[in-house]
Order: sequence, then structure tokens, then C-alpha cells
Amino acid sequence: MPKNMNSFKKLGLSPSALEALREKGFEEPTLIQEKIIPLFLTKSTDIVGQAQTGTGKTAAFGLPLLEKIPVKSGCVQALVLTPTRELAIQVSEEINSLKGKKEIKVVAIYGGQSIEQQLRRLKRGVDVVVGTPGRIIDHLKRKSLRLKEISYLILDEADEMLNMGFIDDVEEILRSTNSDKRVLLFSATMPARILRLAEKYMKKYDMVSLGKEQVTPQLTDQIYFEVSPNDKLEALCRIIDIEREFYGLIFCRTKIDAEQLSRKLVDRGYEAQALHGDISQNMREKILDQFRKKRINILTATDVAARGIDIVNLTHVINYSLPQNPEAYVHRIGRTGRAGKEGTAITFVTPEEYRRLIFIKKIAKANIRKEKLPGVKEIVSLKKERIKEDLQAIMQAPEDAVYKKFAKEILELAGPEDVLAAILKHSFQNELDEKSYTQIRDVSVDKKGKARLFVALGRIDGLTPQKLVNFITQKARVNGQDIRDIQIFDKFSFISVPFTDAEIILKFFKKDNQGKRPIVVRAKNKR
Repeated sequence: MPKNMNSFKKLGLSPSALEALREKGFEEPTLIQEKIIPLFLTKSTDIVGQAQTGTGKTAAFGLPLLEKIPVKSGCVQALVLTPTRELAIQVSEEINSLKGKKEIKVVAIYGGQSIEQQLRRLKRGVDVVVGTPGRIIDHLKRKSLRLKEISYLILDEADEMLNMGFIDDVEEILRSTNSDKRVLLFSATMPARILRLAEKYMKKYDMVSLGKEQVTPQLTDQIYFEVSPNDKLEALCRIIDIEREFYGLIFCRTKIDAEQLSRKLVDRGYEAQALHGDISQNMREKILDQFRKKRINILTATDVAARGIDIVNLTHVINYSLPQNPEAYVHRIGRTGRAGKEGTAITFVTPEEYRRLIFIKKIAKANIRKEKLPGVKEIVSLKKERIKEDLQAIMQAPEDAVYKKFAKEILELAGPEDVLAAILKHSFQNELDEKSYTQIRDVSVDKKGKARLFVALGRIDGLTPQKLVNFITQKARVNGQDIRDIQIFDKFSFISVPFTDAEIILKFFKKDNQGKRPIVVRAKNKR
């Protein structure tokens, strides 16, 4: 057994499960897998897991589930509820890929798919159903799905089901199941409504929580490049070309941006597709299937369209457009650096966006370092090295008589160097032409800039410079030494703070006033 499988073996998994993991390329268990798998295998209690997409939770419950359920039982043994059809597809495919040679039938049941097709599949008999609440209820009403004999019920992304208004459907489904089943509930957050659901429908349960600081993938290298808006496409092409095997998800702000970027990449010879809200469900599934099988290696998408995509072996996530908030940033980059494999998260930042990047870095506690874009000569040089390596590998392969005969015929036309030069030019002219890349202009941002803030309090409120500093620092938790240029007037005041602190202060006071005019706002004119 490979050494890197020992960590999974210690969790109590069978040889067949370990073989399935080896074939998928898994090297080390994630934290949620280390905690959930032994708990699932050795205890009989229910489980509540606080974990986000990207932490490996599907394998965390999927692997022990496959170990536990019997083969050819004659009835549905497990139901996995997911908030979206995309996640239902992802989870069912992941469980299928983990079962190895075990004869377990896993099907995805969701709206938008032919219900007749689902009826035929259910009639033939299935062991694990992965579905969305609405379509599961449809089948319960048709009596085409029975849940009174299930052994396991898994609620995946319970808080998303709450946010999307499915929680009443979830309760209806829970009432349609037997009382002696084992329940596992996974949720990124634990709002009161979810905790009440757990208390009402779960027996004694073990709580497993990763903690917020462990959600951001540690194996993700985080980089940002300063570029002008007009140079983003050229910068992206350089990043793709510098990698031998680029396999990435590129986030755009709007569906129009995603579609346009995809077309521009295709025009330049890349294998790319766009994913956005105007694409039909059938086409979406085809695109994702192509992407998983690496028939295309670039997917452009919006945050909404990318929801539910769970692909573990991405090399890159690229923020072509800066995320709107720190939470979106963490969620995006969480799609790479999974399953023990390293990944890279790249963010393009224009000069106007630098303040927001600093804010994201501070709130997300992200170590995002600045890098310089690869130069044209560097890219072309790397391409030449790869061509040499590929040719060397071909030459070391068994001799091919057909090509050797053809080579002799060509060598009769001219000397070896001239012939090889002509072949290289014929095969790689576009790739090795430095003129195919356009110049990228250097941009700079004011990293030490300050923001001027207006405070709707003054002398008549008893304010002094020290009291104002104390008021701001106690509320927004920023460093008081960074608050400068304080001016106190009768009814209002002004302060200057670094861009980073300004974003934190403004966000806090906007939230704190709940609909009222904030006490602190950005000053329109410097006083």
C-alpha cells in the first residue's frame, strides 16, 4: 500500500475504499474527514458537522456510508438532501466514484430532470438517493419513493436550505422517515433555526466543528497582480500559458462578462466554456461533465452559477473580477488546494480596487502576496523547454517504423537542422512567436493612502479628540494610533485613517445603525 494511504487506513476504512481513494488521487485526509469518518464507523450516534463546501465533507460522510450500507438490500438505505440540483449531481457523482467495485446504486433526483426517467431508475431499485427537497417530496406523493426503511439521512448544507426557503420541505421529508434512522447534518453556519431542527429530529448527537480559521484551505497559494482593466485578458493568457497543465475556474462579475471572456479565450485557441444563469440545465450538465473529464480545462463563471460546483483537482482559481466581500473571496478560493493537493488562487486588482483588496485581506486573514506577471521571453523560453522534454520522451518510446521511414524521406530534402527548424516552425510557430503577446502596462496604486471620514458627533455631544478615538476603537476595533488629523466642530467631526481601517469602520457603523443614517460616513470633501 502506498505510504500516503496510511493516513486514510488509520481512519478505519476498508482496502476497497482505500483503493478507490488511491485511484482518485487522494493523498491525505482533510480535517473534516479525520473527524467524521471514525465517528461514523465506530459510533451509532447522530452527527452535526459545521463545515463549508471545499473541506472534503462529501467524502467524509460518503466513504463510511458506503462501508455501512449492505449490497442489494432491496430498498433505499440512505437519503442525502442537498439545496441545489448542482450539488445533488456533484454529491452523487462523488459517492459513485468512491464506491469502487462495490455494487451500490446511487442516483441523483432533482427538479428539471425527466421525472419519468427518475421513476424508471427508482423502480429498478437504488441504495442511495441524493436529491433536492422539492423533487423528493414529488416522489413521496407519487409513492415512487419509500423512506420508512432508510438507515441514514444526511442533510448537506442545511443553512443554504434555510436561506433558500426549503426548511419546511426538509421537515416534511423528515416526518416521512422512520424514527430509528441515523441522521447527519452538515452546515457552514449554525443559525438558531438549524439548531432547533437538530434538537427536534435528531437523537443524541456528536458535534464536529472545524472553526472559521480552518475553512480557508492551507494548501492554496494566494497571489495578486496589479493590472489595468484593459490588460486583464492578456494577463490571464500569460498565466495560463506559463502552466504546463492549467485546469481552472475563472470568476467574473456578471454573466455577460463570463460569456465574453469565454469567447475571447476560445478565439485565442483555448478550450474554454462559460457557466451562467442563461444556460439551460441540460447544457450546464454537459459543460460540467466536459470540465470534469478535462475535455475543456477552463471554466468562466459567476458566483451564482458556480454554486454547487465541487471539483477537487483544480490547479487554479482566478478572480478575474475582485470579489464583492471577504466571504465571497474565501468561498471562491476554497475550490482549490483540496484533498491534499496544492492549488493557486490568483486575483487581478486594478488601482481603483486596491482598497477593497486590503479590506478583504484583513477581514479574511488571507496571506495574499503581490507578484509580477510573467514576461513574454520567460513564457516562450518555458514553452521551448517543454517541447524539448516532450520530444525527448517520444524518442525514448519504442521505435515507430512508419515515422522513421518518413523521417528518412524528409532528410533527403535538406540538412538535419534545416528540416528540424521547418518542422518546429510548422508545429509551433504561433506558440513560440513573442509577437503573439501584447505589452502589459505597469500600474501602481497608493498603498499608503488614507481616507477622510465624517463623524456626526461634535462638541455639543461632549466629544474631545481622545473621546472620539476611544469611541471609534471600542466600536470598530481598529488601532487608535492610526486615527489622525482629528478635527472637532460643534455638530460634527473629521478623522483620517488608512484605507484598510476606513473600510472596517464604515462597514461596522453601517451595520450598527440598521436603516438609520450611519454616524460615520466617508467625507465628500477634505476639510
